[in-house]
Amino acid sequence: MSIGSSLAEARRSAGLTVGELSARTRVREALIHAIERDDFSQCGGDFYARGHVRNIAKVVGLDPEAMVHEYDELHGGVPLPVRAASVFQADTPIKIRESRSPNWTTAMGVALAIVVVFGVVKTMGGGEETPTAEVRPAVPSPSMPAAAPEAPRKPAALTGGRRGGLVVLQVKARRSSWLDIKDMTGRKVFSGVLEAGKTSVWRADKGMQVTFSDGGAVSLQVNGKNLGAPGRRGQVVNRAYEAPAPQPRQSPEG
Repeated sequence: MSIGSSLAEARRSAGLTVGELSARTRVREALIHAIERDDFSQCGGDFYARGHVRNIAKVVGLDPEAMVHEYDELHGGVPLPVRAASVFQADTPIKIRESRSPNWTTAMGVALAIVVVFGVVKTMGGGEETPTAEVRPAVPSPSMPAAAPEAPRKPAALTGGRRGGLVVLQVKARRSSWLDIKDMTGRKVFSGVLEAGKTSVWRADKGMQVTFSDGGAVSLQVNGKNLGAPGRRGQVVNRAYEAPAPQPRQSPEG
């Protein structure tokens, strides 16, 4: 039995109409009809299709992961995840080293100062001719390589969260976007669509792993700190938000 047929039969067995299933999953009725016919072309890509299959299977009583696995087997397998560094680090501030392009104004100033010094030495030396080397300020030529772009900045360490592991994630959707949130043990916290204009808050001990279907569609706060958008518009982004490790207490001197 195909994926669409399995979902349709499970829906009927659960006594749900397409309209009732649409209200529970927030998937459009037309899209549900298409999925039950094994037509996934209207989903907007494999990523969204997996999310719809998972949500529908969960509501109609099927194993969501098994249905998504069957979908992956038929459509080329699971995409490789995007690894991202955790934004939580120790309380010690991070020193950010920036690569700077050469300061040609400073270089020209130094060169001119050298020319002036040679001129003073020549004047004070009377009639004697003091050989001087011609000094010219360095000027970038077309053959010189362009300065390296500024290195990407690492996220600053977040402080102010509760020590002991509680992470509070607030997500505000500028556009409707699908999210998948799990705690650090892999237990599902939320999986579904956050509607445009809505703001939701989730809490989990030790941290959370989040998949954003559109990194530019949402803005984040983690433990009260604004992190902005996790990615670019239309970019699928995986992020991990871990609680800062507790610092050892220092014994007083003496």
